[in-house]
Amino acid sequence: MPAPPSTPILFSFPSSAELCDALAEFVVKAQREAIEKKGRFSVAISGGSLPKQLNALISHPGVKWDKWQVFYADERVVPLDHPDSNHKLCTDELFSKVPIPKKNIHTIDPTLADDLEELSDAYEKELIHEFAQKDSARFPIFDLILLGVGPDGHTASLFPGHSLLTEEDRWVAYIEDSPKPPPKRVTLTYPVINHAARLAFVASGVGKADTLHSVLDEPERGLPASRVRPVYPGQLYWFVDEPAVSKVEFPRTPFKL
Repeated sequence: MPAPPSTPILFSFPSSAELCDALAEFVVKAQREAIEKKGRFSVAISGGSLPKQLNALISHPGVKWDKWQVFYADERVVPLDHPDSNHKLCTDELFSKVPIPKKNIHTIDPTLADDLEELSDAYEKELIHEFAQKDSARFPIFDLILLGVGPDGHTASLFPGHSLLTEEDRWVAYIEDSPKPPPKRVTLTYPVINHAARLAFVASGVGKADTLHSVLDEPERGLPASRVRPVYPGQLYWFVDEPAVSKVEFPRTPFKL
């Protein structure tokens, strides 16, 4: 029998600045271990406030940007320079400020926007090209996936009550009826997310307090973020500031690498 998922580790910080500094150290440690093991660092990033929360990486001397292979945990099906694009957000907040090779950032092909099946298949092929020859597992094993959580408990583009929550085979799936605009999106599926070596949710602000209480203290409610349960030996971490967990009873762990 496979080992059960491990318990999430919750790191809480007095301020968002301290959260961002700790998150940068965590990312660099994950990067260092991945490069030592296989010479590259595979990471998937979501949008929202997350790219800005990675800004401590910009001046961090330990980041080996040329070793990063970046995918998007989800993406809005819009042109890459559109204000709704997660790629534009990540580029504006992070990638335009660091020496990462453009070829290492894997974007959707927005020219396929009229055929979401083809677009999601094409992005899945990007993943297969990066992972399949190197990892013989059924699903890609990212070194790190970084996620946010919405007020409704959604993560990536996995929304409450949506049929994508039960997808078991595809690596990349599409959604045409997102309850949050824009309606057309692609997203990594739970099998991919839950096969990552490390996963980290990042959340800050009192506006997240009720959501994090539901996700962490009442996982049986089955909100999408609660369903992120990496298979052994993967580990899930939460990086939050104190206002975001002001209603959370789940035990905190002192931050250390």
